[in-house]
Amino acid sequence: MSTPETSRFVRIRVELVLEIDDEDAVTGAALRRIADDGDLPDAERAHAESAVTEDTAEALAYLVDPFGLVGEVPGVDLQQASWSSERIDYDPDSPEWDLEEDGEDSYDDGYGEVAEDEDEEDRDDRDDGDARGTGGAG
Repeated sequence: MSTPETSRFVRIRVELVLEIDDEDAVTGAALRRIADDGDLPDAERAHAESAVTEDTAEALAYLVDPFGLVGEVPGVDLQQASWSSERIDYDPDSPEWDLEEDGEDSYDDGYGEVAEDEDEEDRDDRDDGDARGTGGAG
């Protein structure tokens, strides 16, 4: 459905929590990706190598490729992507990490509040602005 009032742009938000079982494997994979990137200038290469060697979360961010998520989806062109990584304290038994099990999804509405099952019309009326964040190279 495309009307003059409907934007052609869609923002998809995904949050992943990953457990790293082998930090050396993640760091090694990131270093190989950096080494294989023939277009990366020497100064950026040195910075990237240092970052992924010092912080496994940075190495993981370097390996994550949001372009790969939608590259094969017909009819869409990725316009912008941002992502970041950080080490977190994760307790799967904590209510803070509880996924909505009753089928009702909740999400941050961009205004510091969590909205639950907002109807589609309300979501379409809100302007969320630009995506912000830091990204790894991919």
